[in-house]
Amino acid sequence: MEFDLSWILFGLPLAFGLGWLASRMDLRQLRLENRQTPKAYFKGLNHLLNEQQDQAIDAFIEAVQHDPDTSELHFALGNLFRRRGEYERAVRVHQHLLSRGDLTQADRDRAQHALALDYLKAGLLDRAEEALNKLDGTAHETQAHLALLSIYERSRDWAKASAIAQKLSDAGQGSFQGRQAHYLCEQAQALDLNNNASEVVALLKQAIDAAPQAARARMALAHAYEQTHRAPEAYTTLEALAQQVPSAWPLLAPKLASLAQSLHCIDHALGLLQNAYAKTASLDVLNAIVSLHAAQGESDTSHWYAQHLEREPSLVAATQWIANEKFEHEQFHPQVQRALERAAKPLQRYRCAACGFEATQHFWQCPGCQAWDSYPARRVEEL
Repeated sequence: MEFDLSWILFGLPLAFGLGWLASRMDLRQLRLENRQTPKAYFKGLNHLLNEQQDQAIDAFIEAVQHDPDTSELHFALGNLFRRRGEYERAVRVHQHLLSRGDLTQADRDRAQHALALDYLKAGLLDRAEEALNKLDGTAHETQAHLALLSIYERSRDWAKASAIAQKLSDAGQGSFQGRQAHYLCEQAQALDLNNNASEVVALLKQAIDAAPQAARARMALAHAYEQTHRAPEAYTTLEALAQQVPSAWPLLAPKLASLAQSLHCIDHALGLLQNAYAKTASLDVLNAIVSLHAAQGESDTSHWYAQHLEREPSLVAATQWIANEKFEHEQFHPQVQRALERAAKPLQRYRCAACGFEATQHFWQCPGCQAWDSYPARRVEEL
């Protein structure tokens, strides 16, 4: 049987043509797929920039389905879930990333940091702490330490907070002396003063050494001395505070006046208070001055508030002055007094300089935003 070479002549071009056509179809399909993934991704970014988070999530999910191996898409989707408060879904995305064996070390560290933030935002502090501790020695170490500091402050674990603050300070991330002093004060405050007086005093002295310009430690030390029947030391501690931190006068003036009466050194205290008031007219300082004059037998002290009004317009001072004045129609005095006291009450609060949270008492750490030393010593009316 003879072999017909014509089939080869016709078959080779046909096979070549079919192969070329198939390759073109595969190439077109590949190009199409490569176009679809970025298109969905950039579509998601566009929605995100327009604050259309629902549409952005849909676009990123579409992009992940087209290219499930692209880590950037997973990071974008996980972070978007966290921003929306869908912490469980964010955790699943970042855990999936960590389970992959093809991630670079940099991306693995990034996923670990993202997972820690998921837990932190969800309020799962134990899990967040565990995840953050795994970031030591990585590019995310500083952010991890700052997050751990926040966790330990929220959980009031002052010893761990102090250790992390020291690491941050050693790494050149700023001065944490003020916070270290607060941590020592918090530890002292947690102790029973009656049974641990020497330890409390030691902690507060450490706090003063850590931050000599901070008022809290000396205020707390004066209180500890007073409560343990060491009034002279309490008085000299407040006197030292006034010299070191003059801005603290409105906070220390009432206690200084009280100690002066018990120690029979009213004239000395009056000299200190009047000198401070002459420099900065504070009603808290004036009230301390008035209390000492009253203790010396002065019956009419309203003129002190009248003099203050000549220097500073103050509704609070006006209220205190009117309380001791006689009206032509005295029957209306109580109603007027109540109205003034009600109007003046909000002006006697303290206000956080960081978030604006107002309180009737002075705080060393804001209950609202958790910032330290954000409350000025002066009240709202005097700011």
